Amino acid sequence: MKGYAFITGASAGFGEAIAETLANEGYNLIIAARRTERLEALKSRLNHLSIDVQIVTMDVRNEAEVTTAVASLAENVQNHIEILVNNAGLAVGRGPIDQGISDDWERMIDTNVKGLLYVTKAVVPFLKMQKHGHIVNIASIAGKEVYPGGNVYCASKHAVDALSRSMRIDLVPYGIKVTNIAPGAAETEFSMVRFKGDEQTAKSVYEGYKPLQAEDIADTVHYCANLPEHVCINSVVMTCTSQANSFYLYK
Repeated sequence: MKGYAFITGASAGFGEAIAETLANEGYNLIIAARRTERLEALKSRLNHLSIDVQIVTMDVRNEAEVTTAVASLAENVQNHIEILVNNAGLAVGRGPIDQGISDDWERMIDTNVKGLLYVTKAVVPFLKMQKHGHIVNIASIAGKEVYPGGNVYCASKHAVDALSRSMRIDLVPYGIKVTNIAPGAAETEFSMVRFKGDEQTAKSVYEGYKPLQAEDIADTVHYCANLPEHVCINSVVMTCTSQANSFYLYK
């Protein structure tokens, strides 16, 4: 029987798709997010599978919440965590640095960087104890390159890329794999959040080409997590066929 996959940001988008994909492959789940009702709906959809689904309501930006949530899991659950998917992340706003909004910056840094750190710190001791495991950090092509107006979001995802490389060094003595997955344009709630509910602007981002879908990222996570024990995919940059780099899309 497979162990548990701990997935943050599991209430929508990549996280939800990753949870469904891993569940269908027999993994037990710890699904974490702020929106409990969405997590309950996801658990209900997975009821037909012979797996255990633990719901954790928490905001990754709040270290105390994260620490308490992980500590509250039953010992037999904690000790069987095999995969941690640091998926919770967002972009808020887009524009020149001098027109940036401090609250937007803080939300991105607190979620994309500090949230990843808080969750990793809380979960890693259980992986180290087992001398195996796999951490998958969902980064972005914006963590490999930069683009106009993406300043702080790009900086936060560059931090995720650097943390993935650093974690690999820290954790390799314990047999723990670290994979950094950097998707390009993907059609999820991402643009709705970035443009603060402006549906027309969010929709226009994906017009004229077929972007990545959440299931594409989920399939990649599954592939990386199911390689032989001696094989680790360190970093993946994935885009749709129409995307050449972080800012050039052929429409």
